[in-house]
Amino acid sequence: MKRSRRNFLKDIGLAGIGISFTGALGACSHRGGRTLNLYTWDTYIGKHTLPDFEKAAGAHVNISLFANNDELFAKLRDGNPGYDVIVPSNDFVERLHQIGALADIDHAKVPNLANIDPRFLNPPFDPGRKVSVPYTWIVTGIGYRKSKVDGVPDSWKWVLDSDRYKGRIGLLAEASELFEIGTKYLGLPANTADPATIARVQAMLLKQKPNIATFHDDNGQDLLLGGDIDLVIEYNGDIAQVMREDKDLAFVVPKEGGILASDGLCIPKGAPNPDLAHAFINFVLDAHNGAHIAETIRYPTPNKAALALMPPDYRDSPVIFPPADALAKCEYSRYKGLQVQAAYEDAMTRVRAG
Repeated sequence: MKRSRRNFLKDIGLAGIGISFTGALGACSHRGGRTLNLYTWDTYIGKHTLPDFEKAAGAHVNISLFANNDELFAKLRDGNPGYDVIVPSNDFVERLHQIGALADIDHAKVPNLANIDPRFLNPPFDPGRKVSVPYTWIVTGIGYRKSKVDGVPDSWKWVLDSDRYKGRIGLLAEASELFEIGTKYLGLPANTADPATIARVQAMLLKQKPNIATFHDDNGQDLLLGGDIDLVIEYNGDIAQVMREDKDLAFVVPKEGGILASDGLCIPKGAPNPDLAHAFINFVLDAHNGAHIAETIRYPTPNKAALALMPPDYRDSPVIFPPADALAKCEYSRYKGLQVQAAYEDAMTRVRAG
């Protein structure tokens, strides 16, 4: 059975939490007391994290969900509609910071930053973690159904440049990441701004489009689990989630290398409750709370204190923590400016319409 957002949230015990699926605020407001408005990804929080925070903080949480970074950016581009904490990926942290949409993080109010592995505290997209706090890190690869796929799909060719599994392939809908993956497959640096390279990837995707079942918005794992597709470009944590439900599913980082990302907790400028936002971020970075989140969402945690509490099936998983030789070929996505982003989005529009 396919898992909808509503079913997942019910399953993990958020029935009493204010939930919005469109990102709109206000419908689930809390009468009396403080409300934290959280805008995040689907299936991306611990089973008891929000109820536990509500109890600890004496506040209410209103959770809204976005499908991809483009949707998140569109909500914040013209001002904060009322969110206190958002969870953008690294390149979108850069984009939002450049347009002045993010407030500085007061590190004095987040003492649990001491739990974060130092490797994640000074990234190039946010030196010194001025506007973001690390939540997870991520690797993009190929999720697949072993019984339906002949061998291990260890190249992006299987999904980008082959008709072998026509009608059984799912690709990401997010323009920048899909084009970066296409560039990796061509043997070029992912973070290119070369118009000719973008045109090459566009042509490849247009040629491949008759073989594609869907361009998905953060639900490729559900499509794979439900049997709608047999191969999908997805994030390692999402595939790790559904592998617990179906042992026929697997994940691989292609030999050309994948895209690395780091999702961060940010406070948008104009947040109604900045002190509560800092309290929530600090709560999430607690060792036990961080371990609970990691156990639920199955993404790699940058929280070294939480990692020390995790069982071997998490710490030793080659899906959650791919081998070093595979990671060495991966690249962090970087924001390349409005002109390049527009070129990606225009090319993606032509692919979707073609």
